[in-house]
Amino acid sequence: MSQRIGLAIAPETALPSAFVVFRDRLEVSIEKAARLGYDGIELALLDRSQVDIERIKKLLNEYNLELPVVSTGQIYGQSALCFTDPDEGRRNQAIAQFKGLMEVAAEFGAMINIGRVRGPYFAYISREEAEDNFLRAMEELAQLGQKLGVDILLEPVNRYEIDFVNSCAQGAEILDRLGYDNVKLMPDLFHMNIEEPSIEGSLRKYIDYIGYIHFADSNRHAPGRGHLDFESIFTTLTALQYNGFITVEILPYPEPDIAAKEAVEFLRKYC
Repeated sequence: MSQRIGLAIAPETALPSAFVVFRDRLEVSIEKAARLGYDGIELALLDRSQVDIERIKKLLNEYNLELPVVSTGQIYGQSALCFTDPDEGRRNQAIAQFKGLMEVAAEFGAMINIGRVRGPYFAYISREEAEDNFLRAMEELAQLGQKLGVDILLEPVNRYEIDFVNSCAQGAEILDRLGYDNVKLMPDLFHMNIEEPSIEGSLRKYIDYIGYIHFADSNRHAPGRGHLDFESIFTTLTALQYNGFITVEILPYPEPDIAAKEAVEFLRKYC
């Protein structure tokens, strides 16, 4: 199995809550990712002002790296802006910020993810109203994605972090309701370990929805530091002929350089 491995990074201004190994000047992180043997980077951003697009394009070309995905968790992490918010002004602010990052993704031919920015259910509105808010936002974003050539990735996130779209089944149901070919599913092994009856079983069942996968071990540390059965997971992905990126989104434990090095060396045993 020949698989491209990515590493999630963020600018030095990113919040400590960003699940990235390297939170540093992007020039530094990109050079490190290339030197360690990664094939690409996932760029975690708050807004489009954080990135000099032409500079990043030159660096990616210099180091022969791809940029498959722009991730957006900091929109929610910094100010709790989200698509389910009952407040139309805050909801529109989240959508506008996300659109700016879609334009960044389009510059790189990248996809964009929706994690916690989708939002939770709110106690003072019905679940149906929260879902309707989300679906209306997604209609608008999916249509923009079609114009920009940007695929949107909905990431199921475990119940301890948010209470809306926790599993692959729930994500697939939302995708079916939307009906847009450019909206796909983005499972994360860490969340799957909590929510799915079987990681391999869910990968098999929902492979036609999947556009991208986050890799971490059961404790959100580098693969190999927890209890996930990566041999079985890779055997499943090989049988399914999955050829998208697998991107490392882990805590910088015991420290960033060691975590990034351990992750890619462990994964290269399988791909």
